[in-house]
Amino acid sequence: MHARSPFLVAFTALLTTAALAACGAPRQASSDVQIFRTATCNCCLGWAEHLEHSGFSVDVIEVDDLPAVKARLGVPSELAACHTAEVDGYVVEGHVPASDIQRLLRERPKVRGLAVPGMPEGSPGMEGPNPEPYVVLAFDAQGRSELFQRHAAR
Repeated sequence: MHARSPFLVAFTALLTTAALAACGAPRQASSDVQIFRTATCNCCLGWAEHLEHSGFSVDVIEVDDLPAVKARLGVPSELAACHTAEVDGYVVEGHVPASDIQRLLRERPKVRGLAVPGMPEGSPGMEGPNPEPYVVLAFDAQGRSELFQRHAAR
């Protein structure tokens, strides 16, 4: 029996990893969220805190031209809210609950992202005395949207 060189063992492991990746082996979804906001918006920080409490790693980035970020990421204007985020290749617009983002990352639908248009009271980061029901919409690269999840007033 011949002894294997350490180089050959490492090279074989590298090839196996590459082959699994090329065959579509499952990959771990990133839980890093980049949130883009203006310096004057405080509810965005409440939403970031909500995500952190749900296990996401959050990086809040202040920008001067948030509409340019939304345009670059393909957020339809009718779905716009006060902040925009990216997580594992998806766009998240507005006060989307962490549970919906977790579902998005688990199910991996062929959409551009999720949005909660406007700033509905009662959504994460927008807590208040008069919560209202709201919806989370999934949208595609052409700007079409469909219902992803309904949320009752809490």
